[in-house]
Amino acid sequence: MGRSKGWAAERTGRAPMLSPGRPQINQRPAKRAFWQCIAEGSQSEDAARACGVSQPLGTRWFREAGGMPPMTLAPPSGRYLSFPEREEVALLRAQQCGVREIARRLGRSPSTISRELRRNAATRGGTLQYRATVAQWKAERAAQRPKLAKLAQNNRLQAYVQERLAGAVADGSGKRIAGPNVPWKGRRHGRRADRRWGNSWSPEQISRRLPLDFPEDASMRISHEAIYQALYVQGRGALRRELAACLRTGRALRVPRARTRQRGKQFITPELMISERPPEVSDRAVPGHWEGDLIIGLNSSAIGTLVERTTRFTMLLHLPPMVGHAAGARVKNGPALAGHGAQAVREAIAAKIATLPDHLGKSLTWDQGAEMAQHAQLRIETGLAIYFCDPRSPWQRGSNENTNGLLRQYFPKGTDMNRYGETVVSGSFNASRPQSQC
Repeated sequence: MGRSKGWAAERTGRAPMLSPGRPQINQRPAKRAFWQCIAEGSQSEDAARACGVSQPLGTRWFREAGGMPPMTLAPPSGRYLSFPEREEVALLRAQQCGVREIARRLGRSPSTISRELRRNAATRGGTLQYRATVAQWKAERAAQRPKLAKLAQNNRLQAYVQERLAGAVADGSGKRIAGPNVPWKGRRHGRRADRRWGNSWSPEQISRRLPLDFPEDASMRISHEAIYQALYVQGRGALRRELAACLRTGRALRVPRARTRQRGKQFITPELMISERPPEVSDRAVPGHWEGDLIIGLNSSAIGTLVERTTRFTMLLHLPPMVGHAAGARVKNGPALAGHGAQAVREAIAAKIATLPDHLGKSLTWDQGAEMAQHAQLRIETGLAIYFCDPRSPWQRGSNENTNGLLRQYFPKGTDMNRYGETVVSGSFNASRPQSQC
């Protein structure tokens, strides 16, 4: 005689759960260890190997979460039963131990053990049998607190965000403006290729535009972080995943800040580090202190950027290929001829600084790139005091990083920078009020 309908819910006190198949062995400690390794800068494969799971599984965890930890990395508080405790409960239960005996051996309340045996018991065989793996799976499923994304709830807001992310915006006459033609290749935007000028909006532009377009509608509000997470995290069902290719970076996964593990350059000494920079540079009170970096394009092309910290005045450096580039066999240990080597960058900076008054050429802050290997000669030629940021610390050049991100609207990744002549690239503008000649 079969069981009556609903007997499991009546006996366990919990609504029936759809089984996903064979219950997985407890993965939360392994996932927590995996994301801890990711936060420390490890690659997905290395993190998977360190926490004892297969490399394809670690890669899948990273991609499904969009590069963001889906759980807290803090250790468990001990409030709830752990998987080893559930295994101990199953063993003691198989030995016919009572509820109070199990609670005494585990140091838990008898009501906790009684509730555990009743709620998380396996019901597939028609009886209540306690198994540790099934109990752990049921506890994790019951602890989930799914929350529907705001973009998935509001269709009007979702359409507004998707149109601007894709660049499908109409001009003043109502004509649709096509967005960037970037095919979706899975993990990122595929192989490097020439990309059109991007007409798409950034998430922050969309977020700040909403109060202007809908001043009376409080439901048409969303933060730029929520838009990023809707693009990065799979399974939210809010935005099309291929829209990540329309971002300025074209990145579909977030890359942890600590991932890059590059050693410091030999030409950098302690007295050149940013920690030795005078205080007047940090407070932005006196003009004449600059931040610089390169924007890399297709076929080893590049453009240099110099941003003044006080006024955000920006100058672009034209870095064409040097004589002899791609003309024959490279000279061993010879200079880099692609246009953004140490010699080319030094000459371009010196030529640009020479056009400024003396009081506007005081210092230059750069990252630890090999293009600044001739900084000592540059100091002699221009009188600039040159400082280098700490490794993996781009925020120490915040003005320059922000400006480079804005310039990516006009020079998308994959653009051949050599197509632009000196009259275009050598322009200048104020980053706080973009009026670029580009």
